[in-house]
Amino acid sequence: MTPRKDPVLVLKVAVAAMDCHSLEVAKDCVNALRKKFPESKRVGRLKAMLLESKGSWGEAEKAYSSLLEDNPFDQVVHKRRVALAKAQGNLTGAIDLLNKYLETFMADHDAWRELAEIYISLQMYKQAAFCYEELILSQPMVPLYHLAYADVLYTLGGIENLLTAKKYYSSTIDLTGGKNTRALFGICLCTSAIAQLSKGRDKEDKDSPDLQSLATAALEKEYKQRASDKLSVFTSGFKSLKVSS
Repeated sequence: MTPRKDPVLVLKVAVAAMDCHSLEVAKDCVNALRKKFPESKRVGRLKAMLLESKGSWGEAEKAYSSLLEDNPFDQVVHKRRVALAKAQGNLTGAIDLLNKYLETFMADHDAWRELAEIYISLQMYKQAAFCYEELILSQPMVPLYHLAYADVLYTLGGIENLLTAKKYYSSTIDLTGGKNTRALFGICLCTSAIAQLSKGRDKEDKDSPDLQSLATAALEKEYKQRASDKLSVFTSGFKSLKVSS
């Protein structure tokens, strides 16, 4: 049975039923809403989502495409198409859809982050770095973007990328008041990697010793306060990286 009087409640029940895979309940809710609002685009989206929940990928795609013909700027439908592609394992298709979406809705931070994560899952790190650059430009005070960008650059490797990664780990620490453990580890790992790669080269990294000392001291303090039984593991691990503690 479905609630009959309040359309908002019916809508919520329909979505919750789809999340729980109670498709018969969801179907009853959608039918009730379609009967009451036969021309509603919102109900049309809900019907397409029900098809998606059933695994009727082709029918769901047709329903979403039809909705976009009526309103090409429906952001929800665009995002559902991305989700549909991902559900089928079609990550290349999801990338294409997100790139097209971002041509119009370039200020959608969630879409940039989603695109970056898909690129990372496919080991397309240069493309992921571009996404995080866009996010940092638009929201420079969000430490998560600085941290993710630094992680990508560290993964790419090479002196220039490591030097830049160290700067963004530093900015993450600055933005979080020195409380981001991952960024502190990032500083130490970058310092170690840069030292090994720059042997016999003219490339200097004058700030590394000071940053390394500060990061290591902060990490030691965290371990002493929160996991003192793991301090010896931390110390020996850093010695293996040739990072002094």
